[in-house]
Amino acid sequence: MELGSIHIHPVKAGRSIERGENVLEVWGLEGDRRWMLVDEAGRFLSQREHPPLALLDAQPDIDGLILSYEEIGERFVPVPEGDDRLTVTVWRDTIDAALADDATNSALSQWLQRPVRLVHLDRTDARHIDPAWAPESTDGVPPVAFADGFPLLIANPASLRALNGDIVRQDGDAVPMSRFRPNLVIDGAEAWAEDDWATIRVGDAVIDLVKPCARCIVTTVDQATGMISGTQPMDAMRRIRFSATPRVPGVLFGWNAVPRGPAVIRRGDPVEVLARRGGAPVVRDGSGRGADQ
Repeated sequence: MELGSIHIHPVKAGRSIERGENVLEVWGLEGDRRWMLVDEAGRFLSQREHPPLALLDAQPDIDGLILSYEEIGERFVPVPEGDDRLTVTVWRDTIDAALADDATNSALSQWLQRPVRLVHLDRTDARHIDPAWAPESTDGVPPVAFADGFPLLIANPASLRALNGDIVRQDGDAVPMSRFRPNLVIDGAEAWAEDDWATIRVGDAVIDLVKPCARCIVTTVDQATGMISGTQPMDAMRRIRFSATPRVPGVLFGWNAVPRGPAVIRRGDPVEVLARRGGAPVVRDGSGRGADQ
């Protein structure tokens, strides 16, 4: 197996960027979800409520970000100095973040046609994963940036092909991997093999897969158009990827993961399974039995 692709999302819910190599930090890939848009109450914005966020492009610069939104506008945003701060929320977490300048927030509000503010996470200890999912291999609870809950999301293209097979058999249109917004895509594995991976080595990085990823309607958003495109792949996941894990209800695709330490990873790096999970099936079939993995 090998690392097929690396993806970062500089602004949470914004457009993905593919990288040939990237620094992996303890709180995720360097440059991944360190920025976030919030509403007037300080709550994070998501493609769940605002699918056009998929069209917000953010290119990292040594001093900040270059933001653009379709043909509407482009601007450079410097990393905030941190004097102006805002208390923001991501799900149940409350975080102190640095606030971008007023001109940037005004421009983004005009682009998105709603009041928004842009914040930057400038402290690695500002937020942590749910302690209930912390791997035994780490001391303390690992940090995380503005991702939904974990530093990394890992996906397997063979599993996507299996999912698309179900979609096509039901006369639907296959969906691309971009619908699932992964960080690391692992080539060369069998479909659903990732359900049994407890720990993997990617190049020089050791990564623990700690929680199957429950999916939502963001997977129905076409990342190229910023529009909801039917009900797939949610329908297919309800048929063949319904959780058998009481702690993670819903439909599953991909795995949330935690790196054990910093490293540089590159496309094409070899991937080795260091420890397997075993135990009960992760998903069940329509009859309620554990699905064949």
